[in-house]
Amino acid sequence: MPIPITVRGAEKLKEELQRLKAIDRPAIIQAIKEAREKGDLSENAEYEAARERQGFIEGRINELEGKVGSLQIIDPASVDAGGRVVFGATVELEDLTAGESVKYQIVGDDEADIKAGLISISSPIARALIGKMEGDVIEVAAPGGRREYEILVVSYA
Repeated sequence: MPIPITVRGAEKLKEELQRLKAIDRPAIIQAIKEAREKGDLSENAEYEAARERQGFIEGRINELEGKVGSLQIIDPASVDAGGRVVFGATVELEDLTAGESVKYQIVGDDEADIKAGLISISSPIARALIGKMEGDVIEVAAPGGRREYEILVVSYA
């Protein structure tokens, strides 16, 4: 099943995979080697910590290798959805309850970062936005209750 992701998100995943393989994996192998040289492994906390870290690194490498092969890279700049909210779109909203404006880009699960204004395609607000247009009002069930947003601007930059 294809995993939707922006060009920026795909590059970040590929960079992480490269770093894990070229830097982190060799470093942890060296740390394990040094910990082994200290003798008794049964009471060697450094060795245990290094082995645990190695397990995490190898697991993440396997996860990323599986994902990278399934990525469906979408360049928001090349999307022409006729003003509709689609994956990759940047949407400026007015929270009608609080009277505040917010701006989000709809991205893949792996690149979501609410503090950076990147919301996951599978989030409740993104699901409510998909297919809507400027001027539409959406209602979203949020942890603090239902909220209404008006779509002010939809862009594909």
